[in-house]
Amino acid sequence: MAFLKVAFGFLITASLIATVSLAHPGLGFGAPSYGLFPQFYQFSCPQADDIVMLVLKKAIAKEPRMAASLLRLHFHDCFVQGCDASILLDDSATIASEKNALPNRNSIRGFEVIDEIKAKLEEACPQTVSCADILAMAARGSTVLSGGPSWELPLGRKDSKIASLSTSNNNIPPPNSTLQNLITLFQRQGLDEVDLVALSGGHTIGVARCATFKKRLYNQNGNNLPDETLERTYYNGLKSVCSKSGGDNNISPLDFGSPVKFDNLYFKLILWGKGLLNSDEVLLTGNVGNTMELVKAFAEDENLFFKQFTTSMIKMGNINPLTGFNGEVRKNCRYVN
Repeated sequence: MAFLKVAFGFLITASLIATVSLAHPGLGFGAPSYGLFPQFYQFSCPQADDIVMLVLKKAIAKEPRMAASLLRLHFHDCFVQGCDASILLDDSATIASEKNALPNRNSIRGFEVIDEIKAKLEEACPQTVSCADILAMAARGSTVLSGGPSWELPLGRKDSKIASLSTSNNNIPPPNSTLQNLITLFQRQGLDEVDLVALSGGHTIGVARCATFKKRLYNQNGNNLPDETLERTYYNGLKSVCSKSGGDNNISPLDFGSPVKFDNLYFKLILWGKGLLNSDEVLLTGNVGNTMELVKAFAEDENLFFKQFTTSMIKMGNINPLTGFNGEVRKNCRYVN
């Protein structure tokens, strides 16, 4: 295992070097005029992050689960049209809201917290901080407030004037995904296997609805039998939460050992047959690429996981951002100006 750790520590370090250039395009080498950079609001709204953190602390203290919900909002935004806050747009005469997509309906949440952050930022710095950047800052802040790592966050995204319900249905990885499907959907966003496993580690906080894992309990392969990779005691516990009929909105922690603490227990649970979603379990059992070895490496070394998670979050946050004269800074995150 020591050799494995060293070998994959090197693999991940190599990936870090490769992805930093993507996350900070041209920094230190003549940055492009409209690239993202951490000091974007240094003069126009220097208190932006303090305002975000103030609202987050209150919201997460009231409901610790909110941290995972806000982290997930950023994921579900970036996988559709890039990180442009399209997920925040409500239905209108011209917008078919992404909130109604299958991966989002009855499960995506945290919009009121984003509204509160936006309202306070509009008071302090009118029409300055974009909703897309608020999502990115809220994801980082939620990670930190849950005991996870921080990172230098490139900023300067603009907000989209359109949404895409169909892209939401097609691009966001479903919880019953095969490993190959996960890899394909991540590659579509310019993210590799290392990013896939590291970002899946976001499941160290939060919960999932019964509907997302019921098939594993009762009919995994269409033969009316449970998923044989589930550890027996864990399986019996899940059955008590999630009956064969009904209860689809009942919830279970993604990481039952420390559901509101950002740590590497998620990966240890997968090794023990206690990963909740099929998309968690297949990282270990999918037999494609190096995901099994990465799960083992992150389970053994929390610092390694934290380092790669921050790098992969920066990389994900750089998916097709609108910058410069593209897009707008919405006054209200739910509607175009």
